[in-house]
Amino acid sequence: MDQGWCDSAFLFRIRSGRSDGVDLKNRIVAFAIDFPGPTLFDGRATARVYVDAGASAAQTKELEAIFQGRRGGPMQVIGGFVTNWLPTETTKIDAKESRGTLTATVGRFGVIRSTRLKDEAGKPVTLHNAGMAKSVAVDVLEVAPSRTQWTDLDLPRKFETRSGAAATVKWAA
Repeated sequence: MDQGWCDSAFLFRIRSGRSDGVDLKNRIVAFAIDFPGPTLFDGRATARVYVDAGASAAQTKELEAIFQGRRGGPMQVIGGFVTNWLPTETTKIDAKESRGTLTATVGRFGVIRSTRLKDEAGKPVTLHNAGMAKSVAVDVLEVAPSRTQWTDLDLPRKFETRSGAAATVKWAA
């Protein structure tokens, strides 16, 4: 909230999982959110879910419900702050990771770039006991500063990010 508002984009690569009998394996989802401030807890956020174009209608329906927080789990907390859900977008999402750097292009909306930090010994720089991470069975996040650029004309503003984290999670509602 260092600018009086806070915007962010997240990327989720689903390696395996099911929701309401629908297989979600190998789907990619992005999520962008705008908090107008002055604090995150004031709510009034605007958000959108972006589902990769390879998803079936059933997968898109389940992923929308999960990432809007309607299936419980960690996104229920974030979803509670959103008063304006923009319609879910189905779009091409390309994600590549090489040598600790993730680059994901989400249709015409944005590019998420994130590089995992390493210390002098080559070990990951980590963040422990991080709020929402506890609800998704993650005790440690790797610090991964970003150079994300996002331009969704339906969100209140285009934005760039500098902070970020990466983790492999096990998630259940």
